[in-house]
Amino acid sequence: MKEKIIIESPIYSTKEIQERVDNYISQFKEGYFSPLALMARLTEEAGELAREINHYYGEKPKKPTEEANTIEDELGDILFVITCLANSLHIDLSNSFNRSMTKFETRDKDRWTRKDS
Repeated sequence: MKEKIIIESPIYSTKEIQERVDNYISQFKEGYFSPLALMARLTEEAGELAREINHYYGEKPKKPTEEANTIEDELGDILFVITCLANSLHIDLSNSFNRSMTKFETRDKDRWTRKDS
């Protein structure tokens, strides 16, 4: 049985993620893809994530010939594309996340049944 290799990696803030992606993309003349192309790429990656989830939790197991991608890998791909989209549009992901969480914490604060403390 093949042993899974675990790579220790640092914990990145959203700012550091955006900087690392920008440093990577900036070395190429082509730069960031257009927002529309990035949206298409995000849709493609979401489909790959859905396929992995279906393999692990759904009724469609992997074929023996299929690559052993993981949900973790697909989530990483989605994070990369989202970061590219944010960077190309000059959006700070920390601010975007904070605005979203504030919306959920106020609008949906009484929507769900709370656990007993």
